Amino acid sequence: MKPLKFASIDIGSNAIRFLLAYVFETEDGPFFRKGLLLRVPLRLGDDAFKLKRISIEKEKQMIETMHSFKHLMKAQDIISYKAFATSAMRDAINGPLIVDHIKKTTGIKINIISGEEEANVISGEEIPAFIKAKDKILFVDVGGGSTEITYHNKKKSVRESFNIGTIRYMMDEVSKDEWKRLKKWFAEHKLIDSSIPILGSGGNINKIYKQQRRRNTDMHITTAGLRQFYEQMKPLTYTERIIQYNLNPDRADVIIPACEIFLSIIEFTSTKKIYVPKIGLSDGIVRSLYQEYLKKK
Repeated sequence: MKPLKFASIDIGSNAIRFLLAYVFETEDGPFFRKGLLLRVPLRLGDDAFKLKRISIEKEKQMIETMHSFKHLMKAQDIISYKAFATSAMRDAINGPLIVDHIKKTTGIKINIISGEEEANVISGEEIPAFIKAKDKILFVDVGGGSTEITYHNKKKSVRESFNIGTIRYMMDEVSKDEWKRLKKWFAEHKLIDSSIPILGSGGNINKIYKQQRRRNTDMHITTAGLRQFYEQMKPLTYTERIIQYNLNPDRADVIIPACEIFLSIIEFTSTKKIYVPKIGLSDGIVRSLYQEYLKKK
């Protein structure tokens, strides 16, 4: 069975991710498999959240990165691709100019998407079979620049994006009003103390899950386990986190604010588990590409 090949590019605030994915069309439906996942830690948020623009140096790095991705896609003969840019590029006043420059120099078309669009793509993933309580579920994606939340129930899906991200948090660029807006949103949708199941995504929660993983789990971490992990890691120095927890340098600092953001949401909802199926924006993009492919057949 020859697989279909698609590619996604996720230009985030902390890193740029490239995913080459295979889709196998079976009698039971499509089967998605990750073929190649590359992560380039450019940390665009360092520029965007303080300077409100992307520096020339980082723009050059982006262009070189896109050249590499273009060669990979050509070598793999993919059917189609999409490149989405999120919070950092949304905040950068020169974001549209950079997108235009990249298109002219590399041929890669980048779309700067809104927070609501980002949440929609992420929550477009199928709810994994091991999550039994599917009538109500909360998708929470914590990124470098923003947190995207989607609330699903039987009647509706509502999505919201908040400028609460790990890099913003470290730079003290998250306003008190944004935290208040987050809590108000939970109250408006009657999610305070609801114990609603949370499906967490993003590089940090995936890494925390990997650190906490045990055999025969249903791909979750308990909130008690998350809190214990945070309390053990917080007192460590940056270098100690890298060595003791085998973290990449660009993960060792942002993982602490990621824990604090998830723990704040848990405090609102009183949820006991966070499911971590290791999906995200890149996976959602691939699914949307496959759906577009089917419409063209």
